[in-house]
Amino acid sequence: MKVDWLFKNVTVIDGSGGPQYRADVAVTGDRIVDIAPGLDVEARQVIEGTGKVLSPGFIDVHTHDDTNVIRIPEYLPKISQGITTVIVGNCGISAATASIKDEVPDPMNLLGEREHFIYPTVSDYAHAVEAARPALNVGTLIGHTTLRNNHMDSLFREATAQEIAAMRAQLREGLEQGALGLSTGLAYASAYQSSTEEVMALAEELAAWKGVYTTHLRSEFEPILEALDEAFRIGRHAKVPVVVSHHKCAGAKNWGRTRETLAFFDKMRQRQDIGCDCYPYSASSSTLDLKQVTDEFDIIITWSEPHPGQAGKSLQQIADDWQMSMHDAAQQLMPAGAIYYNMDEQDVRRVMRYPVTMIGSDGLPNDPMPHPRLWGAFPRVLGHYCRDEQLFPLTTAVHKMTGLSAARFQLSQRGLVKTGYYADLVLFDPQTIRDVASFDDPRRPAEGIEAVMVNGAMSYGKDQSISGRAGRFLRRHSVE
Repeated sequence: MKVDWLFKNVTVIDGSGGPQYRADVAVTGDRIVDIAPGLDVEARQVIEGTGKVLSPGFIDVHTHDDTNVIRIPEYLPKISQGITTVIVGNCGISAATASIKDEVPDPMNLLGEREHFIYPTVSDYAHAVEAARPALNVGTLIGHTTLRNNHMDSLFREATAQEIAAMRAQLREGLEQGALGLSTGLAYASAYQSSTEEVMALAEELAAWKGVYTTHLRSEFEPILEALDEAFRIGRHAKVPVVVSHHKCAGAKNWGRTRETLAFFDKMRQRQDIGCDCYPYSASSSTLDLKQVTDEFDIIITWSEPHPGQAGKSLQQIADDWQMSMHDAAQQLMPAGAIYYNMDEQDVRRVMRYPVTMIGSDGLPNDPMPHPRLWGAFPRVLGHYCRDEQLFPLTTAVHKMTGLSAARFQLSQRGLVKTGYYADLVLFDPQTIRDVASFDDPRRPAEGIEAVMVNGAMSYGKDQSISGRAGRFLRRHSVE
């Protein structure tokens, strides 16, 4: 038997959460073809992996990479972390199905400029991904705010019955074309006025396609329990799984309340299918939002259209320089982006350890000064939290990045090191893997990633260059 690749003497962490083991792993074409100690096969390429871990490629379940995977198909920020699949279309904003008439509304502007929104259907988006041949696989959700923007003359009101019907029809078409589900960003002004009933009506379309409902809650601040209750009610109504995006308790008055929120998760998981994702940092990043302006924690401006020179400064510093209130300064800076130091470290750890929590970077690739999670989220979990802080075993950490995520989003034959599965693989050194990206210097590849394989093509190595672009568009229920 001759194979294309042989990983010899690796420590396999297979993504299931089960125990690690020593083995050789053989790959031919785009599949894993054999796993056993001391495989007696001839291989075109052999990688000696003694002391290294071979795991499934990491799945970034929460990204805003919609247009970037097409415009910058090498996509170093993600492949360099060992990420082999990204899920785009989160927080209610998706490039897939978007039709922009005039200006790009907030927060859809996180994804790019008007000229980047050229995919009115999921099929159009899928064809663009396949033509670009990105370094990693891409699956998309359909954004609620995107649908609202397509069918409403104002985003700052409830939708009419006729508008909801039009949104449902477009969502149904997108699900038929392979979208993974529906996302909402109910905290944003452009979706905040939508009623629970509006979202319930849209979510009704998901069940027939076994789609998932993901949500940036209506509030992550003091009303978080009410916001969670709304999300869970929507899931029960539609009879679909719910994923709470980047679960956190934001704002100083809210710190410590993950004890309450996770207890609520425990209670409701007895009645319905619920999960969540999180990123391994106690600072968030988004557009500058007047509702989040406070002096209770630091707010750093990452970009500003009218005042680009203020990027990198704190909002408090800018307000002092301009001799005005923080609120007035924020208004003058907008549209703008910000990093909010609005979380408690113990809450972050509590959420990360929770059994149904997946890892997602939530990185914003178009920020001039991005949050370091864009380049460092996954190695940070493996290095800082798993190895150094011993928050959980390495098998658990890998499961939260691979098998758990693939099962949640129904990514067929991915997320496990298993014979017959797609060869999305990452070889890393468990002793040296770490995030290097920082808030001051965020665009730095991680250390300790030895090799990344996507669909059987070696795609990234220790020299930090892209050697293959074999990513695919991942459709729900697709036959690949």
